[in-house]
Amino acid sequence: MDFRLKVFFTVANRLSFTKAAKELFITQPAISKHIHELEEQYKIKFFERNGSKISLTNAGELLLKHTKNIFEVYREIDFDMSALINQQRGLLRLGASTTISQYIIPPLLARFHQKLQEIKVNLLNGNTEQIEKALLNKEIEIGIVEGQSKNQSIKYTEFLKDELVLVCNSKNPLISKEQVNQEDLKSMRFVMREQGSGTLEVIEYALKPFEINLSQLTIEMQLGSTESIKSYLMNSDCVAFISIHAIEKELKNNELVILDIDNLVIERFFYIITLQGKADALSELFIKNIGNYYNLKL
Repeated sequence: MDFRLKVFFTVANRLSFTKAAKELFITQPAISKHIHELEEQYKIKFFERNGSKISLTNAGELLLKHTKNIFEVYREIDFDMSALINQQRGLLRLGASTTISQYIIPPLLARFHQKLQEIKVNLLNGNTEQIEKALLNKEIEIGIVEGQSKNQSIKYTEFLKDELVLVCNSKNPLISKEQVNQEDLKSMRFVMREQGSGTLEVIEYALKPFEINLSQLTIEMQLGSTESIKSYLMNSDCVAFISIHAIEKELKNNELVILDIDNLVIERFFYIITLQGKADALSELFIKNIGNYYNLKL
């Protein structure tokens, strides 16, 4: 791999020579030298410099696109070579919280099975609290969860960004409102996830700037899965906070509608969780596969 492309890729993503130098553990002059050599090679500038700020030129955008493709090929090579030299038989015990196990992980497991058919994967489904407990009890090797309790024995790695949106069914009178405000939230009837859910934890934290506690909301029902919440919404005038990943089909079919909340966006990460320390070869192989599938650096 041409190290200059790695330097360019890092600078392009960070839009900072200083941050790129820290990330790559080389000096800032070395960063500048590598970028200059690339620009000399192709006889074109990749960055516009405006004082201390930089931005990509059209050529820079094009090179970034090609560089991403090149690195994806390298990741595929790494994965396929690892599959040849690492344990190719065995059992991987995986845990995933509800939203992830229903909407995120199935295509990933299908791809993993296509590549490594002799590895059996057992998937444990539960809320974030239950998955973390299973990991600590060594009932699973890897978990993917919606919350982050910051247990000192667990390593949390950011996986995918998610957004929780407020939704209701398409016949609900609330859809006539352009935006929902703080007082509106207090007058609505909610369907929520159960205690111990990562989703519930994130909602509780996001409402703090509004000075709203969950105890101030009218919670009509607490249910143990996103599917049951969606089904309940279809048959009531309640609202619910649901992952955007979980409602693509319902939005497309105009069964559910998103209600915009004034000055509130609830974003979160899904996390890969493992016990602190070096993961076993099979777990590392699976985590690398996750990165390849979603084109992430894990």
